[in-house]
Amino acid sequence: MYVGNIPYGKKENDLKDLFGTYGEVSSVKFVNEKETGRFRGFGFVEMANKDEAERAITALEGNDFGGRTLRVNEARPRAPRPPRERW
Repeated sequence: MYVGNIPYGKKENDLKDLFGTYGEVSSVKFVNEKETGRFRGFGFVEMANKDEAERAITALEGNDFGGRTLRVNEARPRAPRPPRERW
């Protein structure tokens, strides 16, 4: 699942605990900037089965988490981006 608008002070274990109330969490991965290594405010959560994931999406989408409104939905593949031009 894609999880957006995560507070910058939160850690992966915080998200694992939150989603763990809806089922078994297989993995949590925060996304960081390549250049600085800073957390970008979103990540991905994998759960053991689809029913638990759907229950978590329904329960957590739009809920407050650390003062921010979570965006939770099924992760989709990233759309291809055109190659960058070199200057």
